[in-house]
Amino acid sequence: MKVEGSVQGSGSDPLAQEFVQFSVDSGVLHFGEFKTKAGRLSPYFFNAGLFDDGAKLGRLAQFYARRLVDSGMQFDMLFGPAYKGIPLAAAVAIELARLGRNVPYAYNRKEAKDHGEGGALVGAPVQGKVLIVDDVMSAGTAARESIAIIKAAGATPHGVVIALDRQEKATENGVDVAHSAVQYVRGQLGLEVCAIARLADLLQYLSRHNEGVMAGHHGRVLAYRERYGVD
Repeated sequence: MKVEGSVQGSGSDPLAQEFVQFSVDSGVLHFGEFKTKAGRLSPYFFNAGLFDDGAKLGRLAQFYARRLVDSGMQFDMLFGPAYKGIPLAAAVAIELARLGRNVPYAYNRKEAKDHGEGGALVGAPVQGKVLIVDDVMSAGTAARESIAIIKAAGATPHGVVIALDRQEKATENGVDVAHSAVQYVRGQLGLEVCAIARLADLLQYLSRHNEGVMAGHHGRVLAYRERYGVD
């Protein structure tokens, strides 16, 4: 199943537009000049760590859950990779339960615990088709680590849900490659990927809000996409 084609086609995506507005209002989405992990100077920065209170985290979980429901993606449980994925998986599990779909969730520790219950995994037993919950995907490294953990537990890594797909070229050993991290996870790792919003959605938002304090951001983000973007 190709999730993007079913819920995020070439037209305007109301859920994505609502999410971009929420991210701007929450101060999570900033505009200016920011250095990325790849060493690029990006005209925008998405800092999911700033969904930092109960109200914002609860609403963020609603966006994740709504996108998952719309996508039709099938999974048996959620997995939150340490550290950002832990509160995300918990919050999304709560919201899905509120919507009538109660699924278990688990997460990993960075270092295995050597006392008490021990081990590196916390929460429900990792089994069945597992959906990884994360914020963004820059290189696919976190996804590969999660896949290894899930497989080691005897379960099947099935998909990834993220907040924002930057739709830009990944880097390998400091060199740009033709695919994005999301394309790599789909094509090479064989996982479904579902995103609440994409860079294309952000550009649509900026094209309609290109005035006042937002003036000029559309042109700068568009130029960045033309230089580093992927379809």
